[in-house]
Amino acid sequence: MPSEIPPRYLFIGGLHRSGTSLVNRLANALPGAGGITGSAAPENEGVYLQGAIPHTAQSGRPMHFATNPEEHLTEAHPLNSLETKTRLAQDWAPWFAPDLQWRVEKSPVNLTRMRLMQHLFPMSQFIVVLRHPEAVAASVASWVDAPAQALIDHWIAAQAQMLDDLPYLHAVMVLRYEDIVADAPRALRRIARFVDLPVVALPEGIADGNQTYAGATQMTKAQAAEAARWGYAPGLQVSPWPGLIQHPLRAVREAVEAA
Repeated sequence: MPSEIPPRYLFIGGLHRSGTSLVNRLANALPGAGGITGSAAPENEGVYLQGAIPHTAQSGRPMHFATNPEEHLTEAHPLNSLETKTRLAQDWAPWFAPDLQWRVEKSPVNLTRMRLMQHLFPMSQFIVVLRHPEAVAASVASWVDAPAQALIDHWIAAQAQMLDDLPYLHAVMVLRYEDIVADAPRALRRIARFVDLPVVALPEGIADGNQTYAGATQMTKAQAAEAARWGYAPGLQVSPWPGLIQHPLRAVREAVEAA
């Protein structure tokens, strides 16, 4: 008998309040894909349901973890081992439905762990979710005791580190929250084609939450210069952005771009 094909992992990450939960729901709607269900973990995030990578109440803190060197886990980390991979797979397995082609695991800290996860699960793929830095700063303001400008600086530093990680990754796609809410069916098509699964109807209506933060503290001129590479400008303004897709197969890259 042929050997069973193990499921692949689709890891979703990004700063808190960037739209990772939204992208998780979209990915879970695809036939053959599914996320963690039925756990008591916040947002069913897998980071809380495993013992392979130490995670405490201080780990993954909003607007802190992405610039904490201890949270940036790469292929050079001591946890890059068969033991870590085996423990992760064992700890997560009970929370996923059986017979999935793709296990979708969403935890914000995946933003800083992609390089390690790729070595542990070589066939894994990654989605990073961005949202306007002014909206993110305003959204997390009740959680984090820091001025808005410092939170925006953290956003900029987090994306700069992510850019530095991209050359080490085989299959990664960056999505903007604003593009998703502007055309959710297209976003769902792009996710489906990224993981080579059938496209389905949009599972839910999606509203633009950025309007809640009209009047939020704006980026400085220097901050705006950094955010412009992602199509973000002061005053929650968003300009067209070509997107970012890396994949070893040209057919997949072209399918995502044509979606």
